Amino acid sequence: MQHPENTAGFNLFVRRPQGSNLLPALLALLAGGLQAASVAWPLKMPMAPVVPGLQQGQTVWWAQTVAMVVLVRLLMSSSGVRQAAWRGWLFALAWLSLTFAWLFTSMHTYGGLPAALAALAVLALAGALAVYYALACGSFWALAPINKALSAILFALLWLLAELARGQWLTGFGWGAIAYAQLDGPLADLIGWCGAYGVGFAAALMAALLAMQAGPASGIERSVAGGLLLALLALAIGLPAPAGRTLDRLSVSLLQGNIAQEEKFQPNTGVPAALRWYGEQLQSSRSALTITPETALALLPGQLPEGYWASLQQRFASGEQAALVGMPLGSHDQGYTNSVVGFKPGQSAAWRYDKHHLVPFGEFIPPLFRWFTQLMNIPLGDFNRGTLPQPTFDWRGQRLATTICYENLFSEELATQFSDPATAPTILVNISNLGWFGEHLAMDQHLQIARMRTLEFDRPFLLATNTGQSAIVDHQGRIRQALVPHTAAVLSGEVQGRSGITPYAFWASRWGLWPLWWAATLGLLLIWWGGRPRRLAPPGSDWRHLP
Repeated sequence: MQHPENTAGFNLFVRRPQGSNLLPALLALLAGGLQAASVAWPLKMPMAPVVPGLQQGQTVWWAQTVAMVVLVRLLMSSSGVRQAAWRGWLFALAWLSLTFAWLFTSMHTYGGLPAALAALAVLALAGALAVYYALACGSFWALAPINKALSAILFALLWLLAELARGQWLTGFGWGAIAYAQLDGPLADLIGWCGAYGVGFAAALMAALLAMQAGPASGIERSVAGGLLLALLALAIGLPAPAGRTLDRLSVSLLQGNIAQEEKFQPNTGVPAALRWYGEQLQSSRSALTITPETALALLPGQLPEGYWASLQQRFASGEQAALVGMPLGSHDQGYTNSVVGFKPGQSAAWRYDKHHLVPFGEFIPPLFRWFTQLMNIPLGDFNRGTLPQPTFDWRGQRLATTICYENLFSEELATQFSDPATAPTILVNISNLGWFGEHLAMDQHLQIARMRTLEFDRPFLLATNTGQSAIVDHQGRIRQALVPHTAAVLSGEVQGRSGITPYAFWASRWGLWPLWWAATLGLLLIWWGGRPRRLAPPGSDWRHLP
């Protein structure tokens, strides 16, 4: 005889009759593809704001929510842990492989890796990272309590742990996390409080609660789950905005040289073309600050043409202009760094920033993988790592914190600059060379990453790239100006610095992402402990024993 308090168990998980698993697997793959598209939609949305130079790559928050609702429903209809894990893995495989499919271009088109091997490498990377989500989905099926609201919370906690593991373990590669799809959605106001990972938890919780509303359920269950969903939305909408202070404006010029990637490091074509174009723009710029892309000058200072380095130093030794220039530094004996050099009047030596978070295979070679990098023709493959934090570039009353390429993905590292409000950055800068990825959505995804950082830290963001997307983003994540990709152009505009510390910047600068790890682990333990009596109930009173 069933215990009355446990009869609601069939409302959450229903064991389906055995049949073909093809349709659920296909749905998992399609939902994963939808989630990939939600971060940077490949078509122009009809209601999207018009920004000159910005053509596509918009976020679509509701698409991400729908994709995850489908995933949760697939998990709820699974017949066991293995099937739930399999469906979660397929979902993540489609999502991740489509999200960074542009890696194929960098490895095959520009790296010279055979097409089949490059495609296999993308799938292998996506498949390995998808294991985190397979474990989360299998654990959800195994641990979910009968209560729908608690089950939704469990799913969100497990998803948070999977996102944290992907973003931090084995150098970390959190590109395309679900929070980036929520930049223009109802959860965006949470970003300054709990960061991208916290919003990822909220997005997973919202989707799980919606999924729990489908199918048979008692009135109490629906009310509790619906009430929790409304409370989440009310919290997100009702939280006050960070109380920052607006500072003076700074005129800037962002240089987008559009040097073809296949020629960028060629000594007879791309290198002299870049030296000429960037040299002319640096000499003629009248903005207070001029910024070049990553490795705009693809030579060491000692390798530059005679007088080139001295001319740059002299240009910014006096007057009212300064510049940030991307170039490699170092020597054969000391090693090399992917760096930014800062020139401004009155300094005894050039300011420098050395990239800290290096790209595996592109900027450092992981152990046992040198054979793989030798298959590709990618220059500058092994750099030294910069420290954390590094001094800001201070100019005209502003403190500029610089990152290179995908370093702006790691907000917990950028947060180390915000421990002291008196010295915290007022403007964020990222220089990149996204030419490695052709005309794919990598540049649009990179722009959404910058928008996320603006909301986390309440700071404007300047993006200077070789081929696009070069843009000025304000402290509210709005794209103020952008250059058309794949054109050689200069983006001239103004940026307004900000002071003050967001709640996220406060706790992340002190403890990194550990509060999220601790909260997720504690939440799992509490749910597991609360579910123990149910798991010890007599056979037949648990959803696992229902027909």
